[in-house]
Amino acid sequence: MTMGASKPVRVVVLGGGTAGWMSAAGVAKLLPSTASVTLVESEDIGIVGVGEATLPHIRGYVERLGIDEAAFMKATHATYKLGIDFRDFGRIGESYIHPFGSFGEEVAGVGFHHWWLEQRRRGMAGDLGDYSLAVAAARANRFTPPAQDMSLASTYGYAYQFDATLFGPFMREFGVAIGVTRIEGLVTSVERDAESGNVTALILKDGQRVEGDLFIDCSGFRSILLGQELEEDWQDWTHWLPCDRAAAMPCTHETTDIRPYTVATAMPAGWRWQIPLQHRMGNGYVFSSAFCDEDHACETIRNAAEGEPLGDPRVLRFRPGRRTRSWSHNVVGVGLSSGFLEPLESTSIYLAQMAITYLIELFPDNGIVDPRDRDEFNRLVDMEYDRVRDFLILHYNATTRDDSEFWNHVRTMKLPDSLEDKMELWRRAGRIEKYSDGLFYDASWIAVYIGQGIMPERHDARASLGDPARIGAALDGLKRAIANEVSGMPGHLDYLKGNISRLAEAA
Repeated sequence: MTMGASKPVRVVVLGGGTAGWMSAAGVAKLLPSTASVTLVESEDIGIVGVGEATLPHIRGYVERLGIDEAAFMKATHATYKLGIDFRDFGRIGESYIHPFGSFGEEVAGVGFHHWWLEQRRRGMAGDLGDYSLAVAAARANRFTPPAQDMSLASTYGYAYQFDATLFGPFMREFGVAIGVTRIEGLVTSVERDAESGNVTALILKDGQRVEGDLFIDCSGFRSILLGQELEEDWQDWTHWLPCDRAAAMPCTHETTDIRPYTVATAMPAGWRWQIPLQHRMGNGYVFSSAFCDEDHACETIRNAAEGEPLGDPRVLRFRPGRRTRSWSHNVVGVGLSSGFLEPLESTSIYLAQMAITYLIELFPDNGIVDPRDRDEFNRLVDMEYDRVRDFLILHYNATTRDDSEFWNHVRTMKLPDSLEDKMELWRRAGRIEKYSDGLFYDASWIAVYIGQGIMPERHDARASLGDPARIGAALDGLKRAIANEVSGMPGHLDYLKGNISRLAEAA
């Protein structure tokens, strides 16, 4: 595909908020001479934003667009995130951290977890998290950015926890500054080409007609263009991911410290989150309406909050799944209009960012959509959603809990064949399915499998050939090196306040 169209492609983004302004800013910044970008949004329509925890990929997006990290963090009251602390998922009373980093390192072509499994069999290994710098730093509430070399200090990454209601406006200001045209208005009808079926214009309530060559649907769950106008089917995944509600309520911080990680605690009908921001704590209960009513969920989150409530709980309703096609005709769905997966692993913004990235890579030359590019986009997006779906299901299914109807259901439900195959490979040989594209690689799956008590029947035989004493000494040395590295890190709050003065004033 050749780029450099003589006339810029007219891109129209429908909907503001996180997905809309990320899309508009991404296209405007990365394809400045190829596309002109107009965004249509209405102040009368609220956004779905209760406090977002993210994945490390958001850093790449911020850097690629040339956004100053300090300014972004201050504007959104952001904190750093080294991983997620999962509590009571495998068994009540047990917890583990899914880190943004590795566990040890491969030795002689054998993954670290195989050496650890062999030493554990011999009774000579500590907790798996002891061999992860990200886990150790999170447990100690310490943070410093990773080193940019091949040392131990480079073996982790980080993401952000920020106020989603502030991220959209921040991205709006950035987008307008780099040339995005913003139009305030409500869409009342859609014009389409009679022959091709392509969308040609949006008609607004005040009579404005907004023409375009390519439309990005960021209208949220309403999915005005992709779902309503083009009638792209929705694949409902509620039978695998039964949580379809979230009761969210912010509160004050319960301590003077701020954790550099998100907490997810399993509950009788789902799980609840704690997301520490600079100015408050985000709380929520993600639950299944088939096993818990909304009033009970709201009362639960009120009682669970460790600080003073800053408002009443509000209930968000959703349906897990995705569109059969996220790019149809000349309309590309990004964010909730394309699909939704509950926030158990903080994947919402990643999935929007991923779609924007693929769109830019497969952007239509001269505004003419090549069906091959469209098919490839849909293949890649489907792959991303399907792999995240399987990873989320694993958290529910890999459990011994039988204390509620909800946990009995998710523990015994039929799984997607793709997840069955992954789990069988792990149980049989301690191996993780290899792939080069998509999200969640070996360390992520290993963290959940072992953290929730799913131990393989066997592991790489080569790990049993080494000298146990030497291997044990190496593991002990790694554990000491990690502890030494963490001891030199500042506290998370101290780093926010002192090193770069990023702490915003409380709202």
